Amino acid sequence: MKTTYESKLGLLQTEIAIKQTKDYFESELSKALILTRVSAPLFVQEGKGINDNLNGSERTISFDGLHLESEKLEIVQSLAKWKRIALQKYGLKVGQGLCTDMKAIRRDEELDYLHSFYVEQWDWEKVISSEQRNIHTLMSEVKMIYKVLQETENYLFELYPELEPVLPDEIQFISAQELENLFPTLTPKEREDKIAEQHGAVFIMQIGGELRSGVKHDGRSPDYDDWTLNGDLILWYPTLGCSVEISSMGIRVDRETLMHQLHCSGNQDRKELKYHQMILNNVLPYSIGGGIGQSRLCMFLLKKAHIGEVHASVWNESIIEECREANIPLL
Repeated sequence: MKTTYESKLGLLQTEIAIKQTKDYFESELSKALILTRVSAPLFVQEGKGINDNLNGSERTISFDGLHLESEKLEIVQSLAKWKRIALQKYGLKVGQGLCTDMKAIRRDEELDYLHSFYVEQWDWEKVISSEQRNIHTLMSEVKMIYKVLQETENYLFELYPELEPVLPDEIQFISAQELENLFPTLTPKEREDKIAEQHGAVFIMQIGGELRSGVKHDGRSPDYDDWTLNGDLILWYPTLGCSVEISSMGIRVDRETLMHQLHCSGNQDRKELKYHQMILNNVLPYSIGGGIGQSRLCMFLLKKAHIGEVHASVWNESIIEECREANIPLL
């Protein structure tokens, strides 16, 4: 972190700007992608396969409740699977989708300037046809999301002239394998930094499976994204001199892809769970969806040095002291 850091907005001004950012972006995103806002759960039933298990190693927070007998509940880690069920529940048709304000707790997150135990994101999901399960659909949705990002950046610049726009005119696309080919000696994170610094904004595609090197660019749960039709939206962040992932998204698995990815990951036992049975029996609609980090978006657009400047959370003493020395005001 920079020891000479000075926030461009004061504390109260920041709180106002956070609300303006979120309201504008959510409204424009919903218009662009044809999304209807719906209510989101903070917790779901344990053992139904509905909660997102992220990379598969993160521990969920579970608890019991009165009048639930032996049933346990889990605080969500994201709503990747829940949303697809919601599409069916609300009877949405091809081209229509939903957006929700997801709040979660990730207890195993490693705390730093970009990561917090508390997570808030716009979770969105949209019905597509089987013919639309292709790379062109994915890229089209990414471009629309990026356009909303640009519009939000310009909107904030009109309100706060000190927040000068930095996003490039266009977002670039590259596969995880192409990125490894370009920078074979770098780690995945170093590759992201390199390509983001070169282009300013990039969408890295096809994440989850092993690359030719035998390693993965990043882990992905085998039961929501199709690993050949997904990716991460990465921005170069001059304030910190590094890349920042703003969104992870993708076209969701169909029956064949789910079976293949469960086999590759050694998770065939999940086939018996409620959510997975709904996919295997073709009950759920084909869909595309993702999560867009609210705090990271605000952090990027408001040019903050720490995610704790845009949402309230709990930090360890070393982080609190580091931020104090660097003149970073945590909420």
